[in-house]
Amino acid sequence: MIDLYSWNTPNGRKVSILLEELNVPYNVHAVDITKGEQLEAEFLTISPNNKIPAIRDNETGVTLMESGAILIYLAEKYGQFLPRENRIEIYEWLMWQMAGFGPMLGQAHHFLKYNRGVSTYAEERYGEEARRLYGVLDRRLEGRDYIIGEYTIADIACWPWVSRHEWQEIDLRDYPHVRKWYQRIAARPAVQRGYHVPDHVNQIPQG
Repeated sequence: MIDLYSWNTPNGRKVSILLEELNVPYNVHAVDITKGEQLEAEFLTISPNNKIPAIRDNETGVTLMESGAILIYLAEKYGQFLPRENRIEIYEWLMWQMAGFGPMLGQAHHFLKYNRGVSTYAEERYGEEARRLYGVLDRRLEGRDYIIGEYTIADIACWPWVSRHEWQEIDLRDYPHVRKWYQRIAARPAVQRGYHVPDHVNQIPQG
């Protein structure tokens, strides 16, 4: 049994979506980051960086933080969504999401949604970087149903960030390949279930 410590964020949803896709049993522990629960001593023993998501695998005794590492661990353990023949390419795009797509879109959320008017420079910088990164993903998806051609943890890592495209002031109609990919993944029942972990906040945004 996997214990999942998470909240309703793109990083948290990566792991709950993968667990739903794997169809393995797991327990959900909501860590309300709006109340600072990620700073509590008990949680810090699992996630020393005080970030969600984190997991405890009660079968192996492994505890793990960092969403990308968790995706790799679960995909390897259960032998799905990380095919050996495409592994390096999957790692490449997973690291692209972890190092750029997620952090930069997170900054766009901070300045475009939550702190509009605080810094014109930051709004322009992160808005432009969001558009650039969507362009990278759009070009990658041209002629492909999924980032690597088949559905993998690279898609699972990127999709929850695109689900907040409105927060980033991104119109998916400007990125037609991303839009089709987004809608294709949004239609998956496991994605729909995983999106609403630990609880239902809103419907999945339309693309």
